[in-house]
Amino acid sequence: MIKEHPPHAKPSEVRQSPGKSFLYALPMMLLTLMMLSGGKIPADPQRLFVLAVTYLFFNVLFFLMIHTGKTDRYRATAFITYAILFIVSFISHMFEARGSMSLSQEKIILCEVPFCHLVIPMTLIPAAFTKTIIFPGSITGGFASIASMFVIWIGASLSMGRGWCSWGCFFGGLDDAFSRILKKPLLRKIDPRWNYLPWAVLLAVVLTAAAFLSPTYCEWLCPFKTVTEFQAVTSFKILVQTIIFVSLFIALVIVLPLLTKRRIQCSLFCPFGAMQGLTNRINAFDVRIDPDSCINCKRCMTACPTFSVTEESIRTGRPLMSCMKCGTCVDVCPKGAASFHVRGTPVAVNRNIKRLLFLYAAFLFLAIFSGGTIQDGLSRIIRLITTGSMI
Repeated sequence: MIKEHPPHAKPSEVRQSPGKSFLYALPMMLLTLMMLSGGKIPADPQRLFVLAVTYLFFNVLFFLMIHTGKTDRYRATAFITYAILFIVSFISHMFEARGSMSLSQEKIILCEVPFCHLVIPMTLIPAAFTKTIIFPGSITGGFASIASMFVIWIGASLSMGRGWCSWGCFFGGLDDAFSRILKKPLLRKIDPRWNYLPWAVLLAVVLTAAAFLSPTYCEWLCPFKTVTEFQAVTSFKILVQTIIFVSLFIALVIVLPLLTKRRIQCSLFCPFGAMQGLTNRINAFDVRIDPDSCINCKRCMTACPTFSVTEESIRTGRPLMSCMKCGTCVDVCPKGAASFHVRGTPVAVNRNIKRLLFLYAAFLFLAIFSGGTIQDGLSRIIRLITTGSMI
C-alpha cells in the first residue's frame, strides 16, 4: 500500500546549475589531470590525444553526474567502457608478452601469471596457515603483481566496500552492459532464496582452495577466462575446463543478464563479490532509504540490478550488504527517499553533500584505477586502425 508523501521530504538528487556543477567538479578535473598524466604531459601526439580523450571522457561524465543529479547512467558509461577496453588492453598485452591468450605450463612454473582480485578469497586461509600464496603470480614485480592488487583491494574496501563491484572491477562492466540491452526483462520473477547462492559459492571455493591449496574457482568456474587468459588445451581435463569457462560466460555474463536485466554473475556467482559484501559494514559510505520519505512504491526493488533491495530492506531503510552502490535505486526514487549516506550522520540531512562526497571517492577511484587501461586500450585501437595490428 502506497502511503502519503510527507510534505517535508525532498528529493536527494537536485539538478545543479552549470556554474555550480563546474565549481563542484573543478577539484576532480585537477586530480584526474594529475593522475592520468602522471604529472607530465606527453610529447608524443598520439599519447597526448589519448590522454585528452580519456581526461575529457571522465570529467564530462562527472560534470553530468553533478549537473543532472543522476549517478547510474554516467557511472555505467565509464564502467562498461572500462570493461571493454580492459579486454582490448589485456589480450593485446598477452599477445605481446607470450604470443597468445593461452597460458603455458612454463609461465605457471615461473610465476608469471597476472594476479586477479577474484582469487583473493581463496588465498587468505592458505596464506594465514601455511604462509603460501596459492597463485602462480609475482609477489611484487611484473604485470599485476599480488602485492599491488592486495593494496588496491584494501584501499577500495575501506573507501567503497562492495562499491568496488560497480566502480572498480574490470569484469563487472560486462554483465552490467548486457543487463541494459533490453528495455524490459523477459524473466521477471526470481526467487529471493537465490540471494544465498553467492555465500554457498564463496564457502565452497574457500574450503576447497584451502583443502587442495589451489585456486579452485579460477581452475574450474571463472567465466572471465573466456576473455582474458586460459591454460593451453593439452589434455582432456583442460578441454573440459575450457568448455565450462565458455559455457558459464555465455550463461552468466550474457544470456541471464540479458533476460533478467540483473547482474547475475556479479550478484549470484562471484565469490569475491560475496566476500566484498562484508566490507560494506566497515567503509564510510552506504545507501539508505529514509522511511519518512518513502511511499513504498517499490521502484527501487524493481530496478535494483543486484537483488539488494527487498521489502524487508525497504522497511528497515537499509539495502542488503550485497549492495554495490551503483546508484540505480537513488536515481529511480520519485521522492528522494533513497540516498547515498555517510555513516554516523542523520539520513535525511545534507543528502546532496553526502552524495558528492561519495562520488568523489568512488569516481576518483574509478578514474585512477581504469585510466591507464582505458588509455592503453584506445592507443591499441588507434594502432589497429593505422597499422592493422594492436601489438
